Amino acid sequence: MKKIKICIMIFLLELFFIILYFKVNAYTKLEGIECFPLSYQGYLQELKKKHPTWNFTALYTDLNWNYVIEQENIFGKNLVPKNYSDNWKNSNPNEYNLEVDLGWVDSSKRAVEYCMDPRNFLNEKRIFQFEALSYNSKTNNINGIEKILYGTEFYSKKVEYLNSNGNTINMNEKYSDLILKAGQTSGVSSYHLASRIKQEVGPFLTHNSISGKVEGFEGLYNFYNIGATSSSQPMGAIKNGLEFARNGKNASEDIKRAYLLPWNTKEKAITGGAIFIGSSYINKGQNTIYLQKFHVNTNGDSGLFWHQYMTNVLAPYSESLSIYNGYNRSNLLDIDREFIIPIFNNMPIVQVQNPNINLNEFIDNNSRVYCNGENVNIRTGPNTSYEIITTISYPEKLKRIKFGNQSGEKWDMVILENGIVGYIYQKYITNDDEILYGDVNGDGKITSIDLLVLQRHILGLEILEERYKKAGNTSKNGQDPTSVDLLVIQRHILGIEQIN
Repeated sequence: MKKIKICIMIFLLELFFIILYFKVNAYTKLEGIECFPLSYQGYLQELKKKHPTWNFTALYTDLNWNYVIEQENIFGKNLVPKNYSDNWKNSNPNEYNLEVDLGWVDSSKRAVEYCMDPRNFLNEKRIFQFEALSYNSKTNNINGIEKILYGTEFYSKKVEYLNSNGNTINMNEKYSDLILKAGQTSGVSSYHLASRIKQEVGPFLTHNSISGKVEGFEGLYNFYNIGATSSSQPMGAIKNGLEFARNGKNASEDIKRAYLLPWNTKEKAITGGAIFIGSSYINKGQNTIYLQKFHVNTNGDSGLFWHQYMTNVLAPYSESLSIYNGYNRSNLLDIDREFIIPIFNNMPIVQVQNPNINLNEFIDNNSRVYCNGENVNIRTGPNTSYEIITTISYPEKLKRIKFGNQSGEKWDMVILENGIVGYIYQKYITNDDEILYGDVNGDGKITSIDLLVLQRHILGLEILEERYKKAGNTSKNGQDPTSVDLLVIQRHILGIEQIN
């Protein structure tokens, strides 16, 4: 009896530590695809197959999804361009199309939900919003920076600027040189800095934040638009950013020294801004583009949702593509990388879809289907302009959750068996229950005609369509029909053994 009590006590003690372990880890990071929820794993497995050197870390925020959306869906916190469609914009009567900043309006709840759900961006081109952003001497180099700057006026360009007296200063260094040095000094990825500059002030050197010519702010530069808070005044956000470049908005002398203020040379602006980004975000745990836009990590700071670098709700989406293009051009995709991806409690089973997708063109569905083609793309949206998530072939099974009823080409929304949600061209799927095994000519009956048709297919005299090949594969093993299937169909016709 005493031994039983001891065993029970040991069991309860072990159970306590197991519960404690998972509670602690709910606030921290867990490495490996197996540490993610199932709804993430399919996407990550596809990426891992294509890029074996990529590593994925699950960031359990311990925040409820609905609470997060409520905190982010506040007027003025997330903006979209005014010329976007109404699905992207706040539709409240007193707030619709009201400019928070010149040309920018408040975003819709759907836009916030779409941009905040990491599962929408676990593809090759958008995953980089989750890349860890610390400087890496093994990967950061001039060539890679130039590839990111390609297509802008910063590309392969020596630096020149105006001082406060209006005199032109010419430097021997190129912009890529200054960006590399800034990364080394700040501890921030130089590739991230190049992409951030391209996003904030590119592609032209005449951008008002870095022209040095704005009245009242002559000879001042802000390459990352730090402090460029929204304003309804003409050029208000830019002037706010240049005021920061002047004195950190009345910062202390210690802070000015730390950030190399004032930013009255381009080198000081690029390096000082990088130090600010590193000390204010990356070195405080907000070390991905996503976490800088959406302050959702519990990193010890007072409160959440306030320390957000940008208001453009799509900034992580667009910056990640810029980073991907730079890596791709410089053949730097397949190097060791870490991606830190947030997870929230009680997330929707199916993520909110891109606001560009007209949900009225779909009918709710819940049918089992299979792919009837080879190398068919699953995309993030219902046409070929959307990015590819993965590729599937016959006879992979899927679940159709929305039936496309668009004019012209029709696309269905599906869930793959590995949990990936995407869109497939309707003609490449067939209802599973439409298959009558043994009926290879599609007349709804199993007769001697089917034997003849299948025999001609096996002999190579007549090639069956995928649907009818599957009907002839009575063993349902996904292989081409064989003489064994002929025998099974013959026994069915003779009444000896029925095909299931």
